[in-house]
Amino acid sequence: MKRTVFFILVFIMLPSLAEAQCSMCRAVLESEAEGGTAEGINDGILYLMAIPYIIVATIFFFVYRKLKK
Repeated sequence: MKRTVFFILVFIMLPSLAEAQCSMCRAVLESEAEGGTAEGINDGILYLMAIPYIIVATIFFFVYRKLKK
């Protein structure tokens, strides 16, 4: 429990590190003319967004199925 609280506080206290990555990606995307990297980053964002939802939905499905029997 203490470990979790520690990590949450660290991530809250250091938002500038997270923002730095966003500006670096933005600079790379703006400097490219073709847009291939932008499409790759957009696909990566979709994968990162979808995977947790799929995992949670799968867990709820199995729990629901288990409790229904």
